[in-house]
Amino acid sequence: MRTHLLRVRTGGEDVVVDLTDRCADFVQGLGDGLLHVFVPHATAGIAILETGAGSDDDLLAALAELLPADDRWRHRHGSPGHGRSHVMPALVPPYASVPVDNGRLALGTWQSICLVDLNVDNHDRTVRLDFLAG
Repeated sequence: MRTHLLRVRTGGEDVVVDLTDRCADFVQGLGDGLLHVFVPHATAGIAILETGAGSDDDLLAALAELLPADDRWRHRHGSPGHGRSHVMPALVPPYASVPVDNGRLALGTWQSICLVDLNVDNHDRTVRLDFLAG
């Protein structure tokens, strides 16, 4: 298995960060296998979705509607609504696996690998990439 850690700074607002190019660079030339993408944080997730055409904003809007940043959450430390960030990985899991064919991600035409982060209190994220050769 080959592993690489990405460092991602997300900032102070809800974000979807496209990691596709960085993932593609990692698997380039590695042959056939599986890329496993994992974010080791209790308040972030990995999604495969279209970006740039509004779907990333739609995802954030849907999450804001499902998980509002208000005082309803029992998990209360941090910014108001911080508890929602701890619930989000049940909806957007902290991992995704993508087939790799001849060193290329086997994604569909409009699919991107994205980090989803609603935690405005933690701006520094690590994303772990593991390539498992086939």
